[in-house]
Amino acid sequence: MDQHFLTPLFEPQSIALFTGPQDAPDEQTPQARALLTYLAEQPFKGRVTPLDVHTTGTLADLAQARADLAIIALPDDEIVPALELAGRIKVGAALVLSAGVSQAKANEMHRVAKRHGFWLLGPNSSGFQRPRQQLNASTIGPLAAQGQLALVSQSGALTASILDWARQTRVGFSTVITLGAHSQVTLAATLDFLASDRHTQGIVVYMEGISNARRFTSALRAAANAKPVVVLKAGRQQAGNVAAQTHSGAIVGSAEVFDAVLRRAGAVRVRSFVELFSAAKCLASRYRPVGPRLAVITNGGGPGVLAADWISELGLKLGVLSEDTRRTLVPLLPHSASLNDLVDLSEDATPEQFRAALEAASKDRAIDGVLVLYSPKFGGDANAVAQQLIELKPRMSKPLVACWLGDASVAAARHALSDAQIPSFRTPEAAVGAFGNIASFYQNQQMLHQTPPPLSDLAAPDVEGARLLIESALADRRTVLTEMESKALLAAFHVPVTQTLLARSPTEAMMIASQIGFPVALKIDSPDIPHKSDVGGVALNVMNATAVRDIYQDMMEAVRAKQPDARINGLTVQAMARKKRGRELYIGVVTDDPFGPVITFGGGGTMIELLNDHAMELPPLNQFLARRLIERSRVVETLKAWRGAPEVDMAALERVLLRVSEMVCELPQLREMDINPIIVDEQGAVAVDARIVIGAAAQTAPGRSGRYGHLAILPYPARFEQEWPLRGGGEYVVRPIHPDDAQMLQEFTKSLSPESRYFRFVSNMAELPASMLSRFTLIDYDREMALCAVAESEVVGDDGHKHKKHRIVGVSRYITNPDQTSCEFSLVVADAYAGQGLGTRLMLSIMDVAREKGLQEIIGLVLTHNNGMLKLMRSLGFETKAYPEDPDFRLVTHAL
Repeated sequence: MDQHFLTPLFEPQSIALFTGPQDAPDEQTPQARALLTYLAEQPFKGRVTPLDVHTTGTLADLAQARADLAIIALPDDEIVPALELAGRIKVGAALVLSAGVSQAKANEMHRVAKRHGFWLLGPNSSGFQRPRQQLNASTIGPLAAQGQLALVSQSGALTASILDWARQTRVGFSTVITLGAHSQVTLAATLDFLASDRHTQGIVVYMEGISNARRFTSALRAAANAKPVVVLKAGRQQAGNVAAQTHSGAIVGSAEVFDAVLRRAGAVRVRSFVELFSAAKCLASRYRPVGPRLAVITNGGGPGVLAADWISELGLKLGVLSEDTRRTLVPLLPHSASLNDLVDLSEDATPEQFRAALEAASKDRAIDGVLVLYSPKFGGDANAVAQQLIELKPRMSKPLVACWLGDASVAAARHALSDAQIPSFRTPEAAVGAFGNIASFYQNQQMLHQTPPPLSDLAAPDVEGARLLIESALADRRTVLTEMESKALLAAFHVPVTQTLLARSPTEAMMIASQIGFPVALKIDSPDIPHKSDVGGVALNVMNATAVRDIYQDMMEAVRAKQPDARINGLTVQAMARKKRGRELYIGVVTDDPFGPVITFGGGGTMIELLNDHAMELPPLNQFLARRLIERSRVVETLKAWRGAPEVDMAALERVLLRVSEMVCELPQLREMDINPIIVDEQGAVAVDARIVIGAAAQTAPGRSGRYGHLAILPYPARFEQEWPLRGGGEYVVRPIHPDDAQMLQEFTKSLSPESRYFRFVSNMAELPASMLSRFTLIDYDREMALCAVAESEVVGDDGHKHKKHRIVGVSRYITNPDQTSCEFSLVVADAYAGQGLGTRLMLSIMDVAREKGLQEIIGLVLTHNNGMLKLMRSLGFETKAYPEDPDFRLVTHAL
């Protein structure tokens, strides 16, 4: 059960081969001929058994042909019979190499695979390669060189091109997978396998589309948490939805939403084929997330300046040597060298001086990565300089990228750098861009580790009142709320709004304006008019009652003339927001297909589409994410002290974003929203105008709903937190685990007795490796759950005083199995707390969570001599039976 469910597919020990008559190539499909050619080029380390769908023989004969994987390359009408035969010999997985198979025919193949209980890569797949096993089960070209980079692609043609490039640039792969259209094994499942594959250190993905946003996001987060992931996505869509009923919906395109998804998942998106290659070079060098400060070492001023310009263009920072480093380095360099910003060694630099500069930069804490630029010079030795980098690289902990300009005279040096796995580029811009991809991991990994709850720590909103308002509008068959209703919804979540009252006649408008106090704003109130300004439906700074009366009559006539069919409720009257130095911003929500709601932020006012300033983030938000969202907008520079106006109240703006996040999480029918403008100054924020569109809740995971089924990223499930008494006094809290628990979990693991650790991990390890610790604490609450019991105790600190300390004293967890109906659990309790009911409570709690998720069965493996755990399982009603695959374990199961 420790093996991944796709292990029979990607790590088979035996293969059943269906390619038609091997002695008659003319009767074979092109895929079969290519497959057999590539299989013959190198010996697969396992066993290969050719089979024929027309074979005759008994079941006993077939039983002898049992295999982990069936590879099928047959005409379309023979594929299903081959799958049936594969099922009869009990394969764990099948690969169908074909092209042009329809969705209907593919569905039939999927049904056969599901009935026999194996996984199917294909149809329409070009196969996969596992160089370490010398397995080329593909039609995409010769076997790639062995490496630690995985490539997953939804295009066979593109995969073939990448492999051809890789052969020239000496990039190796652990795995190459092409999925193809209508494959049962999805991109999400493939990412899940590669995340746990010990031979893969980085993942490159080319994708065109997904079918299940929640599962894709979940798998991508898990993979990016374990190792760097770079994604190139085709089909970038620039235009927004032309049918959108709000500004946000009109200006936000799907490509930007996908950027937000990748950023939150901890992955990095590249925009072009060339960038994908650059990223692949860096991943092949096993570089890890770093900061944005790139030092440039050069022997030519011009190339160095170009690199510095591109560093600024990409939002990186030019790494400048510290004063101490400069002082140490100056005596070792030519007199003409300059260290003020660039490390310009001048034309006279020797290979040894390049080495001295690189060594100094690699040790400087003010530097996150180093770019070495070499320009060919008369009498210079490009190979000798490259050799200095090659010798130093193994001792460097920071990313090193190289750019040897020129061509013929530096070709040998470039090859030497590539052989040493130092990413080498022909232009300064490409080299800086490659480092930018590495640096993006640093920031995106911070985003990945944010797991905010659906509701913030601010005052509780009136969620029920908000839901009643939405249900009332939907009952009236309306999808657009009036301004009054929109502001009422905002007020329910404590978003500050201007006082707004509806007037249905000129006299009523005058009376309301007099009570509110002048100046006032008058706005048309109609569910059929999305943008009031476009039809002359807004009047600002109205100073007296006579003007109110006249404007009311003129505005009603003008709007009716422009939109005679619009339903008009009247005019809203509201006090003008008296914020002379306030900045006009907008906060919006747009619902993407397939990723669900996205929160947007930028410069607002009547020119919002012209400004086209919209940073975005997936909900739920916390303060860290809200601040990053603001910082990514162009308008952020105006929020500081600007042209005599003091800095705005950033905390108030962040609170509004947190409130909008709460609305999005708790109101799944909220489809689009504009708060425009929201005016912010040093005293706070106030929403002046709002428009909300409602409708059926989005579903990011087809076939699955749940309370937060409309979100691509599940919030921290705070509702599972419970407080329980300990036998003998005291209490403990059972709650879902989160990334901040990593240190506590490590201390808990170290405190376990060797026997308890062995019972839990079937290993003698004394502590959790960093990768496992990260995987155990940053979990995706959609497909797994870990509940930790946290107790509070008093300890004496270094200062001699007593302090309260929280520590984990037990953990239960489950992971959903691939069938999506059952889950596998684990449980461990601190030795000092054994026999106090902790294990029972943790098991009952984790079973409750699994039951709420709709899972039907919980199962686990318990060592045969772990009598305490077996006794606990029996007391909870688990059925205990032998585990056929390993007599040292017992299989325990319980229906949920």
